[in-house]
Amino acid sequence: MSVLNMNNVTKRFGKFTALDKVNLTLKQGEVHGFIGPNGVGKTTTIRVLLGIYRATEGNATIFGKDVWHEAVDIHRRIAYVPGDVNLWPNLTGGEIIDLLVRLRRSGSKSQRKYYIERFGLDLSKKCRTYSKGNRQKVALVAAFASDADLFIFDEPTSGLDPLMEEVFMDCVNEVKKQGKSVLLSSHILTEVERLCDKVSIIRNGKIIESGTLEQLRHLTRTTVAVRTRQPLNELRSSPYIHDMKEENGRVVFSVDSDAINEVIAQVSRCGIISIECSPPSLEEMFMRHYQ
Repeated sequence: MSVLNMNNVTKRFGKFTALDKVNLTLKQGEVHGFIGPNGVGKTTTIRVLLGIYRATEGNATIFGKDVWHEAVDIHRRIAYVPGDVNLWPNLTGGEIIDLLVRLRRSGSKSQRKYYIERFGLDLSKKCRTYSKGNRQKVALVAAFASDADLFIFDEPTSGLDPLMEEVFMDCVNEVKKQGKSVLLSSHILTEVERLCDKVSIIRNGKIIESGTLEQLRHLTRTTVAVRTRQPLNELRSSPYIHDMKEENGRVVFSVDSDAINEVIAQVSRCGIISIECSPPSLEEMFMRHYQ
């Protein structure tokens, strides 16, 4: 069952096209990573989904409802955390969390307490004294404590230390187990790789790749480091082998993923002493597309 759908969504600001026929689908219980560097359309996409911007062309729905015409109904069931949270400076963190949770008319005191303890947030301080990381914590606690059906995160761990990033990832996995859905826009690729079932890569307002990590890995190369009893002379002329070099007594090269079986068979004829095969990381796939 699809929770979120974007169909050929285009958004223009005057002559500038910020989004160009964007298609995106998020299913129930799925965590979908939305990645790309700053300024390529991630936040614009999210603002269209939130009903802040109206799409120039195409349509988008959440829970089967139009994101522009039925935004109020949709917002009752979603939680959103931006990358730079602005809070009321004269209220305490606790007062803001109470306000945001009450506005949603969902969640419970036990959930609120649980997430406050998880993020180690001091509720007694005025928000004007909070660091960027603590402002993010307030928004994250309010979001997770609100019992939403869809969580939309736009660079949510910006300003958090590594320990709090781990807590955030644990919380995402917890809501996923409850059948909730998550759209995660992030430039921290290790975070996306650990959390997401599917990934969409956006460049210049266009989705250039979308699928599971395993599907995307077929589009790039596997790194092989091998020691053999005989030289790997045959491999040097193979069209599937790239960037072959020697490092610490091993031959290291990259191989097109759809040819890995054929290459390993060739290597084995040279007498394998040791071999390591490393699938491409999300970072490698990302950099390959942007280079």
